[in-house]
Amino acid sequence: MWQGVRDGPERAVHNNQWGFLVGFLDDAKDKLTDAVDSQGDKISDGLDKAADFASDKTGGKFDDKIDLGVDKAKDALDGLDGQDDDIS
Repeated sequence: MWQGVRDGPERAVHNNQWGFLVGFLDDAKDKLTDAVDSQGDKISDGLDKAADFASDKTGGKFDDKIDLGVDKAKDALDGLDGQDDDIS
């Protein structure tokens, strides 16, 4: 017997769970955007300190990759609100 698309109660439960997840992620993004807007300089300093720590632990062996990762993280966080003005 062919198992087509379900439109019964199982589908409704699945849709409600998906809607909750999307709402949760939207809320998390809004909170992260607000944090970056208000604390961008501290976040940037934290990323730089983490990069220095990683560099020290690896003996500078992966500095190019660490710097690339930090730059990408800063760009992604800075672009959350559509404006590149929060993280230096």
